[in-house]
Amino acid sequence: MLPAAPITDNASTLANEVRYLQQLIRFRSVTPDEAGAIGWLSEQLEQRGFCCHRFTIAGVTNLIAKIEFGSGPSVAFCGHIDVVPAVASRWQCDPFAGDIIAGEIIGRGAADMKGGVAAMLEATDRLLADAPSKGTFYWLITSDEEGEAEYGSALIADYLEQHGVVLDACIVGEPTSEQKVGDTIKNGRRGALSAKLQVSGKAGHVAYPEHTINAAHLGAQIAMALQEIVWHKDIEGSKTSLQVTGLHVPNSLDNLVPAQCQINFNVRYSHGYMSRDIQLQIGEALSRWHEHINISWERPCEPYYTAGNKDFDFITLVEGAIFQCTHSYPKLSTSGGTSDGRFFANAHTQVIECGVRNHTIHQDNERVPVKDLLKITDIYTATLRKVFA
Repeated sequence: MLPAAPITDNASTLANEVRYLQQLIRFRSVTPDEAGAIGWLSEQLEQRGFCCHRFTIAGVTNLIAKIEFGSGPSVAFCGHIDVVPAVASRWQCDPFAGDIIAGEIIGRGAADMKGGVAAMLEATDRLLADAPSKGTFYWLITSDEEGEAEYGSALIADYLEQHGVVLDACIVGEPTSEQKVGDTIKNGRRGALSAKLQVSGKAGHVAYPEHTINAAHLGAQIAMALQEIVWHKDIEGSKTSLQVTGLHVPNSLDNLVPAQCQINFNVRYSHGYMSRDIQLQIGEALSRWHEHINISWERPCEPYYTAGNKDFDFITLVEGAIFQCTHSYPKLSTSGGTSDGRFFANAHTQVIECGVRNHTIHQDNERVPVKDLLKITDIYTATLRKVFA
C-alpha cells in the first residue's frame, strides 16, 4: 500500500500530458473494450489535423491516424489503450480515477501504456507548433494488446499493407525503462511459444509395475529433457529459455499407476529462431518418447530485431534524443514479453520501443511519477523533431 497523501487534481496547474493521462485512465478500457478511449483520442488527433480511420472487429477497436507534412520518412507511433483488469478493493484509490498521490499518477494503465499515449499526444502538440515540413506521421492504436492480439495491431498492419503504406520506422510506447526513464529501449523482442504436451502410458496396479507404463514417470523424464535442450542459435543478449508451467497427473488413487500426464510449458526464444525452428528442436529432443506424447502448440509470437539502417538509422536517432534529454545513452535490450512491435517490424521498417519505467505494470496501485511522464514527453518530442523537423 502506498503512503496516503492529498490528491492533487487541479487542472489549471497540471502539465498537459498529466491531464491527458488522467483522462485516459478514466476510460475503463479493459481488453478489448475501448470504453470511449479511442473515440476521445481520435477526436483529439482530428482537432490537430490528422485524418483518422477507425474500425471495429470482434469487439476490438483500432485507430489509424495520419498527417502528412511533406516528402520524407514515414514514421508511426504504435500503442494500445486497453488494460488488464483491476480489483478495486486491493487499490489505495479508484484504479480508474487517475488520482495523483505523492507526486505519482495512480491508475490502471498509467505505465502500461496510457502514459506513453498521453506523453506522445503532448509531444505531437509540440511538434505541430514547430510547423514541420517533411515526412508523414502515423498513429496506430488498438484495444487488443493485452489479450490474444488477434484483431488489433495485426489487422492494422494488414490494412497498411493493403493500402500500400510502407513505414520507415515505428516507435512503440511500451514501458521499457528500468531504473530511470530512458535507461533502456527495446530494439527487438524474443519470440514466445506455448505448448500442451499430453503423455500417455498404461494404467495398472502399483504392485505390478512391470505390467504398466507410468505416465507420471515419463512426464518427469520429459520435463527434465526439456530443461536440458541446448539452444545453439542463441544470439548474445537474446537468450532462449524454456519454463515448465504445469505438470498434472489426473489420478487420485494411491494404488493405481497413472496412464495420463499433462505438461504445459512456454518458450521465450532468441531472434535467431522462428517458431518452426523451436518446434523442430523440441521434437528432436523428445523423439525417444514419440510413441507416448502428443504436443499441441499455442499462441506463437514471432521475434523481431532492429539492427539499424544506413540511410535512416532510427536506433541512433532515438539514442540521440534520449542523450539530449538525459545526458546518457540507453541500453539496448530484447528482454521481457512480446509486444505489438512484432506486427510492424520487417526488412524495411525499424521498430524501437521506448517508454516509462515498467516497475509497477499489471500490479495493484500501478503508477507513474509525474516527473517520469514529463521526461518521456521530452524524449518523444526530441525524437519527433529529429524525424520531421
